[in-house]
Amino acid sequence: MSVFQRSQMCRNLCFSVVLGTRPFNDSFGSNHSILLQQVRNYARITRRKQETPSHLDDLPPTMLKKDYENVPLVEKTDDVVKRLLSLEMASNKEKLRVKMEQLADKVRRSPVDCGSFEVQIARLTAKIRNLQEHSQNHPKDKVNKRNMLMAIDRRKKLLKYLRCTRYDIFENVCKQLGIQYTFPPEYYRRVTRRWLAKKALCIKIYNEVRKRRAAERQKQNNLTSSSITKLEVPTDPKKEGTPV
Repeated sequence: MSVFQRSQMCRNLCFSVVLGTRPFNDSFGSNHSILLQQVRNYARITRRKQETPSHLDDLPPTMLKKDYENVPLVEKTDDVVKRLLSLEMASNKEKLRVKMEQLADKVRRSPVDCGSFEVQIARLTAKIRNLQEHSQNHPKDKVNKRNMLMAIDRRKKLLKYLRCTRYDIFENVCKQLGIQYTFPPEYYRRVTRRWLAKKALCIKIYNEVRKRRAAERQKQNNLTSSSITKLEVPTDPKKEGTPV
């Protein structure tokens, strides 16, 4: 059997197994095992990915889009128009805008607040969660991963500023938005034996220098205290004798 004939048999077998016109366990002569090994790469079993729950699922489908919330004529229209203007027929981008406003309403300082640190953190949180869901479904999308890391770094800086300046607002923002703040690692470099030995030596030298400086400081304090006591000792005029 030539190579071309063998490849043709493998291709026909693959299509017959996939389409269901021929059973997979049927006998094909002496070359049955060889054909199965060649077909195995073509008729691969595909597994469906588990659908991850989205953070946009809690939005009611009857809610109107952000651009049509305050329009009074929407209530007088028929059901078909309402469905077109509601979140039931909205895209993911429009749902994300509504979700951003919902999270911002939880932490905004006043009804007209639209640019404070808390509102920025809320909008970045909704954006990050949306990008995380996209990266789970499309793990090879590098641009999405880069945008997600940039948004995470931006939110981390805002949270760090709030934590240093207004800790009560920082706690409220983390509680309302469900953010778990973790401290950055002390060292970002990979730990090696050479680095550990160098760090131990530096700590040992630092402690030794501190001990020597403390001893010198104590010695200097003793000298100054002894000189002060000599100056403050009163002299007896009778022992000095009479002046000539």
